[in-house]
Amino acid sequence: MILKTKTLQMTKTPQTIAGQKQEQDVAFFLRRAFKDNPEVLVINDFKFSFNDETAQIDHLIVYTYGFVLIESKSIKGHVKVNNQGEWTRSYNSQWSGMSSPIKQVELQQALLKEMLMHNKSEILSKLLGIKQQGFSGRCWHYLCAVSSNAVIDRKTMPKEISDKLYKTEFLVDELKNIMKLKHKLIRLVSVADTRPDFSQQELNSIGQFLISQHIDSNIQQANNAPVELKQTQPRPYAPKLKPELELTLEPASAATNHLAQSNATTLAPVATLAHEQHPIISCKHCGESTQYTPMYGKFGYYINCNQCSKNTSMKLPCPQCMSKNTKVTKRKETYTLNCVDCGFEKQII
Repeated sequence: MILKTKTLQMTKTPQTIAGQKQEQDVAFFLRRAFKDNPEVLVINDFKFSFNDETAQIDHLIVYTYGFVLIESKSIKGHVKVNNQGEWTRSYNSQWSGMSSPIKQVELQQALLKEMLMHNKSEILSKLLGIKQQGFSGRCWHYLCAVSSNAVIDRKTMPKEISDKLYKTEFLVDELKNIMKLKHKLIRLVSVADTRPDFSQQELNSIGQFLISQHIDSNIQQANNAPVELKQTQPRPYAPKLKPELELTLEPASAATNHLAQSNATTLAPVATLAHEQHPIISCKHCGESTQYTPMYGKFGYYINCNQCSKNTSMKLPCPQCMSKNTKVTKRKETYTLNCVDCGFEKQII
């Protein structure tokens, strides 16, 4: 199922045009293979931010057993990788170095896993109603898809890199080999496959969460606003709905359709949390209430005061029931205080 199509950008240089063409080619093969499969969710051109870091994943696949990240690279001519993992390519008979797409997608995967783990209690259910499930035990893979007309020198290429490098037309075959999807009935009776799997409801919940985190670059450019300003109005995420209220994920047929649907049905201003009641967090050391930087550390979210350079936790007592059993969640650049006891929530920043 295609949750998000490739977002077309206004490109001018030959390099960016070729890069966009390569991503469109990969998206085409993914659509052909998985558009009718509800157990394989495809998100193209996924940009997100977590813990003050931003990543853009060309193609993200969420399936029954885990995740596959795909980095697309437009390469014309020859490509080589030495034993140190350093990449070079030829263009017009001239050789030059290039950044490693494998290292790039490794960093993207690390940030994605960190974001999912941080929000696991909101996305996944508890096993037998007791133990909270997570994402670290799932299958995680990443691949690099290069142009079909590239010439890959695999003789001198390290095997661990060669095994992750595929031409576009062979990508789907490798994905199917990685995922090894089985019919639901076979999974129930199979004892050989010990991989933990997501239920369809959990898959839908993951898909909804990821789409809610996407940052649309086109909208940012159109508004001529920096990322942090655009992120102050995130799409709400509420996966734990009653059955009769659950959203059904529908495939998107085009980038414009996705934008229209997201703007019409999922974008909502933070004003729903009642701005007039927002608690104003301030430095507990000097009282500064405006000049601070939101940060994340070992003990959760906090602010670092720009005046005295000291830290103050965002975890405040519930303003409604005064319970200290609260937690802070983040949606893009919005921080919300949630009370576990009474269910009350308020935006902090």
